[in-house]
Amino acid sequence: MFDTDRWQEIYHSIRKHRLRTLLTAFGVFWGIFMLAVLLGAGSGLENGVTQNFNVAKNAVFIWTQRTSIPYKGLQPGRFIQLNNGDLQALRNQIPELGALNPRLRVPGSYTIERGDESASFTVNGDAPEMFVIRPLLMLSGRFLNHSDLAEKRKVAVIGDRVREVLFKDGADPIGAFIQIKGVPFRVVGTFGSQTTNEGAIEDLQTIHIPISTLQVTFNRPNEIDYFACVPQPGVPAAVLEEKMLALLKQRHIVAPEDERAFGSENVEREFREVQNLFIGIRGFSWLVAIGTIIAGAVGVGNIMAIIVKERTKEIGIRKSLGATPWSIVSMILQEALVITGVAGYIGLAAGCATIAGISYALKEFGMESEFFANPEINLGTAVTAIVVLTLTGLVAGLIPGLRAASVNPVVALRDE
Repeated sequence: MFDTDRWQEIYHSIRKHRLRTLLTAFGVFWGIFMLAVLLGAGSGLENGVTQNFNVAKNAVFIWTQRTSIPYKGLQPGRFIQLNNGDLQALRNQIPELGALNPRLRVPGSYTIERGDESASFTVNGDAPEMFVIRPLLMLSGRFLNHSDLAEKRKVAVIGDRVREVLFKDGADPIGAFIQIKGVPFRVVGTFGSQTTNEGAIEDLQTIHIPISTLQVTFNRPNEIDYFACVPQPGVPAAVLEEKMLALLKQRHIVAPEDERAFGSENVEREFREVQNLFIGIRGFSWLVAIGTIIAGAVGVGNIMAIIVKERTKEIGIRKSLGATPWSIVSMILQEALVITGVAGYIGLAAGCATIAGISYALKEFGMESEFFANPEINLGTAVTAIVVLTLTGLVAGLIPGLRAASVNPVVALRDE
């Protein structure tokens, strides 16, 4: 039930000590404001860093280096060449394997030509599974498919930068032909990038053709430069990485303990390390903010203690007229909750507005970078802040409230 008299008492009490109440409430305001800003900035930093992972978060890359240990009569320093047999063995013998993309690059120096236009671009031989491991933003047409691979079709998917350079006349690239080392390839798709980092720039200057076509056309039969893959759902990338390396070492007669014969990159491990870093940042933000809020709560508790002291006689009169201890405690609690609640909600609103303003400015003026993008405060954070705020108000008012409830009416009436 809404008690008008109670709210009038709270209003007059706060008005009577306006400056003291304002300064005390500022501590709570600043704690919630800093929490919102720190968590929002942390999310912007996390979004900026994680967007650099322009491959599947559980991807594994494996390539060859040189052996470092003699094994079964073979000397160290031997270079290993991956081949199509490795591709089939991995697919047949490792059930944990999901998508697997073999990659091969066109060797040597060359230019890509279309009519009078020419420029140097990277040409990769890939399989359709590459799209699962490294998603591209298709702008027109399609990506490579299994028919392209099986029939060794001379088709190409080009990056948007390639399109800009070779198709300056504005012609539709789909269906047009480009020359790669003098060999015509028909363009079947164009793509952009979903990120803005340096890797994205490189992607846009790349051409993808079927790896089977590259092997035959550019005299690299049965060769593969490296493998990119993802595990089956629920399988850790580390398990897949370990099994693939073991099988490849066995196939190429490499000592099991030779750690230098193959190089590998586990994106899942790197991504987990980044996540752990930002968990630490969020924890630090909460620690700093809660410390500030507690300091503000102590101030609120002090002011409530002073109010109880000043209203000792009034409390004694209330108790002598039959007021229950709970009514006295609830009166003090309500006033503490009003101070912390109003200050905290204003702080939360100001923090959210600040983060929203930063986010708007970054997008409006193109200031987003690969290290900071799209700062935001999620609903869970806001709800948690409100819960912390409520608990702070209860604690700030509880001790003074219990002290008020324990006042002896006879002593209180004598109080000067």
